[in-house]
Amino acid sequence: MSNTYPTQTTPLGVAILAILIGILGFFLLLGGLLVGLLGLAFPAVATHLFLPGLLGAALLVIFGLILLLVARGLWDLELWALAISVIVVGLAWISDLLAGDYLGLGAIILLLVLIYLIAVSGQFR
Repeated sequence: MSNTYPTQTTPLGVAILAILIGILGFFLLLGGLLVGLLGLAFPAVATHLFLPGLLGAALLVIFGLILLLVARGLWDLELWALAISVIVVGLAWISDLLAGDYLGLGAIILLLVLIYLIAVSGQFR
């Protein structure tokens, strides 16, 4: 007995989100590595770039890796990636609302992404 799922195509909107999240994750990872290398080479300069240089670099690398994993999970229609995405987008939307940005472009886009993710949730496994 195998644990393979039937092949399913990734919805276009989910694919776009996965690609954008992957790009952001790549740049955070790259930035973290660069700040880390800079911090090792020039500790005084790196401290001014991002709090304590190596700690900041480590956080960037960790966040970058997490985003790359979530992007891959979204692309593969994994339910855990959908849950993380809904939580993060929902919290960002609530944050906009609490800041008084009810009709701002960011709040509207976040709400539309949240609605879309919930609408396509049936395709995740």
